[in-house]
Amino acid sequence: MGTAAQTVAVALVVLAGALTPTLAQETAGHPARPIELTRGCLNQRERRALVENGSVLRLAAALHAVRSHVQGTLVRARLCRRPEGLVYLLTVLAHDGKVARVTVDAAKGTLVSKR
Repeated sequence: MGTAAQTVAVALVVLAGALTPTLAQETAGHPARPIELTRGCLNQRERRALVENGSVLRLAAALHAVRSHVQGTLVRARLCRRPEGLVYLLTVLAHDGKVARVTVDAAKGTLVSKR
């Protein structure tokens, strides 16, 4: 490696070392996503186990139960723990282009909230 390349490499290492504490401080108080959206959401294996043992409805059943309240294309679905129990957090793109965020009780299939 030539001296110019070595100089650039050293400068990048120094710059990365200088920025790391600053970035850590900036992101420590400001997570990329709101905590209520990411905390307590289950992974695929956990979701599958709960569905198979009958603790929660299948996603399709939850969607069918709220279809009269929200119509459109499902964009995202997560199964999360909340104080009121397990809920599906659904993001639906309506036919008119509006995005709806729907919370469905995962055990009963009832609509908890819609925004």
